[in-house]
Amino acid sequence: MSDQIISGLDGIDRCWWPGDHEDYIAYHDLEWGRPVANEFRLFEKICLEGFQAGLSWLTILRKREAFRSSFEGFNPEIVANFKARDVERLLQNKGIVRHRGKIESVINNAQKFLELKKEFDSFSSYIWAWEPKKITHKSSNSVPASTKESIALSKDLKKRGWSFVGPTTMYAFMQSVGLVNDHLLSCKFRADVEEELHSFKRPIRKELL
Repeated sequence: MSDQIISGLDGIDRCWWPGDHEDYIAYHDLEWGRPVANEFRLFEKICLEGFQAGLSWLTILRKREAFRSSFEGFNPEIVANFKARDVERLLQNKGIVRHRGKIESVINNAQKFLELKKEFDSFSSYIWAWEPKKITHKSSNSVPASTKESIALSKDLKKRGWSFVGPTTMYAFMQSVGLVNDHLLSCKFRADVEEELHSFKRPIRKELL
């Protein structure tokens, strides 16, 4: 067995990174890489990936419900109207990552989300327009930290005023919501994700401006 693949107590071969954490395994098996079209969930993932910068994803995953509660389900129309007092309130919330810059970034990005929707049919169609060609990785050593697509997406979002959307953060986002399938070749769930991607109805695309 490759050292990049682990065989769990359930006998299933999967990517190595969830380790033996049950919640992390569930995230890997049921969420990571599966295509997402819901705008709120896409916005949530961008925000959470921003919070993850400098931390482990497991830390963010275990705080996710607290984040959802604190940011009104990551509804951009609500979050865009958060005020300074809301920032101070969130800074007192021990259930989330209390980083002023990252909290303010979510509010800023919610405002930019609403602006972006005026240009495109939907936020989903904007995001899925960045889907690259299919790539297969045999080991984690061949999985990049960023790609030309994540660099381009990062650049475009920054041009539109978004923050905490660097190329590495955007590639992690793309991995998590199905724009790329980075389950390793020997991972049992790679085929599951491929099947979902095959039947997934991409949001209608509009040419990037």
